Amino acid sequence: MKRPKSIANQISISIVLVVLGVITAMAIMNSTLLSRVYMINKRKAMVEAFNGIYTASEDRSLYEDDYYYHLESMASRDNLSFLIMTADGSVMVATQGEYDLIKSQMYMILLGGSQGEQSWINRAEDNYTIQLLNDDRSEQEYLVLWGTLSDNNIIMIRTPIASMEESAKLTNRFLIMVGAFALIICIFVSRLLAQHLTRPVKELTNISKKMTELDFDAKYTPKVPGNEIDSLGIHMNELSESLESAIGELKEANVALQKDIEIRDKNEQMRKEFLSNVSHELKTPIAVIQGYAEGLADGISDDPESQQYYCEVIIDEAKRMNVMVRQLLALNQLEYGKSNVQMEHFCLNEMIEGVVGANRILADNSDVKVVAEEFPHTTVWAEEFFAEQVLTNYLTNAIHYAKYDKLVRIHVEDRPKDVRICVFNTGDPIPEDSIDRIWEKFYKVDKSRTREYGGTGIGLSVVKAVMDSFQKNCGVTNYENGVEFWFELDK
Repeated sequence: MKRPKSIANQISISIVLVVLGVITAMAIMNSTLLSRVYMINKRKAMVEAFNGIYTASEDRSLYEDDYYYHLESMASRDNLSFLIMTADGSVMVATQGEYDLIKSQMYMILLGGSQGEQSWINRAEDNYTIQLLNDDRSEQEYLVLWGTLSDNNIIMIRTPIASMEESAKLTNRFLIMVGAFALIICIFVSRLLAQHLTRPVKELTNISKKMTELDFDAKYTPKVPGNEIDSLGIHMNELSESLESAIGELKEANVALQKDIEIRDKNEQMRKEFLSNVSHELKTPIAVIQGYAEGLADGISDDPESQQYYCEVIIDEAKRMNVMVRQLLALNQLEYGKSNVQMEHFCLNEMIEGVVGANRILADNSDVKVVAEEFPHTTVWAEEFFAEQVLTNYLTNAIHYAKYDKLVRIHVEDRPKDVRICVFNTGDPIPEDSIDRIWEKFYKVDKSRTREYGGTGIGLSVVKAVMDSFQKNCGVTNYENGVEFWFELDK
C-alpha cells in the first residue's frame, strides 16, 4: 500500500508554485513591456516639454534666464537634452552636455546627412516630429523630438534609448533578487502555515484510526469560533458515540443469540441435574436442623448453654441453606437464560478496587494480605454486576484457602483484544484430577474445609455460568507455591 501524500506538503508546494509563477510572470512582463512603457512615458514627457517651450516662445519668455533654469530642471529630472537654434544655425538655447553632438544630430536630421540615419517616424504632428535616431558616431540610439516653434526657431529634444534599456535590465535583476528572497520566505512561511492548517486534520485522522480499532474514548476538541474542520470534528464525536452505543447493542444481541442457541440444547439436562443436586445438598442441613430441633422439643438438655448451642447450629444451617438457595436461583437464571445480560463499558480499575475494599475485613480476620497490583486505566465490556460476582467469588475463595505466606495477589494482563484478570493465593495446588471438575455444581475438592467456612460448592459454578453468558473464558493454573484463578473480558 502506497504511503498517502501529505496535505501539508501539497499546500506548501502549491503556494510556492503560485508565488514562483507570479515572479516568473512579472519578470517576463518586465522584460517585454517595461521598455515600451518607458518609451511611452518618455514620449509623453517630451511632448509636454515641447508644448511648454512652444507656449514660452509665443510670449518671448523662452529666452529669459528664469526659463533656462526651468529647462535645466526638466533636463535633469527626465534625462532630456534641449537645443533651440535659428534657421541660419545660431544657437539660442542649449542645455549643458554634449553640445556639439546634439547640434550635429540636428543637422543630420534636417539635412539627412551621412553621419546618421532615421530609423522610423514614431509620431508626427503639425509642429513637431518624434522619431528614433541611430547615431553612428556615438554608436547610440536616441529618441528625438524636433519641430518648429512659434517664432520659427528650430527645437530638438532628445533622450538616449540606452538608459531606458539599462533601467529595464536593472529592474529585472532587482526583481529576480527580490523574487528569490521572497521565494525563500514563502517556502518557510507556507510550511508553517500548512502545518497549522492541517494540524486538526491530522488529529481527526488519528481519532478515526482509533475508531477503526473500536476505541471511542478519544474526542475532538473544536475551537471557538470554529470552521468547517471543527464542524467535521463535532460530527466525528457524534459518530463515535453512536458507534459505541451501536456496538454495545450488537454485543448484547450477539450474546443473547448465542445464549438462546445453547439454551435449547441444555435446558432439559440442566433441569434434571439441578433437581438432583439440590435435593442432595439440602438433605444434610435439613437433617441437622431436624435433629437439633427434635432434641430441643424433647427437652434433651435443660442446660441453657446447650440449648443456645442447639439454636446456633440451627441458625447457621438455615443461613447456609439461604445462601445456597440464592446462589442456585442466580445460577439457574444464568444457565436457563432468564437473566438478560446487559453489556456495558465500565472501568476495570474501579471494579477491582471496590471488590478488594468490600472483602478487606474478611482478609484481616483471616490474617491474609491482599495485594492489587497497579495497571493502566482500562475499560472493559461486560455486565458490571456479574463481573463483580466473579471477582468476589475468586477473592473469597483465595482468602479462605490461603496458606503459608497467606498472600493473595490480583493482577491484570493486557492483551490485544481483551484483558485477563488473575487472582493468585499461596497454598496447596489443586489435584490434577479435580481441576476439570471444580466448575461443576456442588463439587468440592476439600469437603471438610469447604463446610468449615460455610461454602456451598456453587461459587465456581456461578463463575462458569457468568463467563459463558459473556462468551468469554475462565480457568485455573497450579503453581508450586499456590493457585491462580483467572477470567477474561473484552476491551
